[in-house]
Amino acid sequence: MKAVTVKELNQELINHSPKELRELCLRLARFKKENKELLTYLLFESSDEAAYIESVKMDIDQQFMQINKKSFYFIKKGVRRILSNIRKFSRYSKKKTTEVDLLIYFCAKLKKFTPSIQRNKALRNLYLRQTDEIRKKVSVLHEDLQYDYGLELNSLSA
Repeated sequence: MKAVTVKELNQELINHSPKELRELCLRLARFKKENKELLTYLLFESSDEAAYIESVKMDIDQQFMQINKKSFYFIKKGVRRILSNIRKFSRYSKKKTTEVDLLIYFCAKLKKFTPSIQRNKALRNLYLRQTDEIRKKVSVLHEDLQYDYGLELNSLSA
């Protein structure tokens, strides 16, 4: 089955009643965890972005505590999983400041992580790539935000 374009979906949704749209959303949420998470964000958490960021940060803390520290191989897998979750949660929000906040928090946690990421080239490079990505994302934000995030980035670099 070939999926139709977003424009065609939009045209078709105009023809449905609110009750039918509700049923479609609930049916969509039943099939994939990401769909359910996105609906949860849109319905319950999008109105308070700060609380959403804090809940994601608590989730990041839990994931860092669960990382298997037996070898750097397992640490890399755990860190990459956390990073993919951060990207997913940032996509839900669509706000650059949310993404930058979460990435800065991730880098701060990674820098404090024991055993030190400096002992592993792949983890060190992942950290450097993320700080470069943060710099790029901050450069397109408002000047006041650039200054604030610049201070936080400098503390990560030190």
